[in-house]
Amino acid sequence: MYARVLDLRLGRRESAFLWGPRQTGKSTLLRQRFPEALRYDLLLSDEFRRLTDRPAILREECLAVVQSGRADATVLVDEVQKVPDLLDEIHWLVENTRLRFVLCGSSARKLKRGRGNLLGGRAVRFDLHPLVSAEIPDLDLETALSDGLLPPHFAAPNVRRRLAAYVGDYLKEEIVAEALTRNVAHFSKFLEIAALSNGEIVQYANVARECGVSAPTVRAYYQILEDTLLGRFVPVFQKRPKRRVIAAPRFYLFDVGVVGSLTQRGRVRIGSELFGRALEHFLYMEIRAHAGYSGLGYPLSYWRTSSQLEVDFVLGDHEVAVEVKGTSRAETHHLRGLRAIGDEYGFRRRILVSCDPRRRVAESGIEIVPWKEFLAELWSGKLIR
Repeated sequence: MYARVLDLRLGRRESAFLWGPRQTGKSTLLRQRFPEALRYDLLLSDEFRRLTDRPAILREECLAVVQSGRADATVLVDEVQKVPDLLDEIHWLVENTRLRFVLCGSSARKLKRGRGNLLGGRAVRFDLHPLVSAEIPDLDLETALSDGLLPPHFAAPNVRRRLAAYVGDYLKEEIVAEALTRNVAHFSKFLEIAALSNGEIVQYANVARECGVSAPTVRAYYQILEDTLLGRFVPVFQKRPKRRVIAAPRFYLFDVGVVGSLTQRGRVRIGSELFGRALEHFLYMEIRAHAGYSGLGYPLSYWRTSSQLEVDFVLGDHEVAVEVKGTSRAETHHLRGLRAIGDEYGFRRRILVSCDPRRRVAESGIEIVPWKEFLAELWSGKLIR
């Protein structure tokens, strides 16, 4: 059991949506935070059929709870996107009772496509990510990069088999069941290509050729990944550029272990050829989760010029520039991108994250920081405020 960083404290009559990919621990977290709540789990087939056939049952049962003396009760609805019509009933209950609702799911796409009621701003939004380093005592880096950070799979036996089944379930349940695409074979091929190019600049035409579909279809497939919370674009940082910058975004899948399963790369060893890219992906996951959990909501982007100068992550607006290298001894040539972005813009800090044993300050004030120290600064709030 992991103590999650996400703070789910709500006001007395405040309702909330909790979104996150399957198996990030949403249901477990909600049971811990709201142990006395009335719970509806739409993954249960009988519950799903009962509320699909007659959504008003939810309203009637909640009104019975109010009449029983639990006027301020909390109601949890798990996988709410499966029955969008429930949201009209919930909206009415929010308006007319003192009940508090916490609604969780793995995709808002079905709700948006069906013009589902998202409660008109009457519910705050939270996002739950895979585990982060601040939640895992004595994190083993090789295990994290190899197994990923989904709670049921992290450091578990037979993790490769479990991850493969997880990816298969997503294809079946999230894509096929919601009828997001009719050509599952092409989408499966696309998902493999997206994993192989994880963290790289997205060129729709190139991916389309690999998959045997059109560029617009590839664009739609990436949108499916975003809508089902399986991945996210990272835009380019281009505030008043002097140099010509690349405009296309990068794309990262949501978990390093899922990428490993799709690409069948096996165990990632420190210092291996695969290590640098996996470390970059892992740090992306940490930074993105921190931006949400901290409440800072700072933008995350990357920077690359047409002359191939590059910085992996830009946090905030001219706040912190971060380059990730898997080396255990950072050299001058590793600093090219950070030097260039410093010449272009004024950054509060420029940091090279590596496996160096100790931190040091290089030319032009660029900091070389071991990955453990970088994560400690990130989660303690010292890196960005």
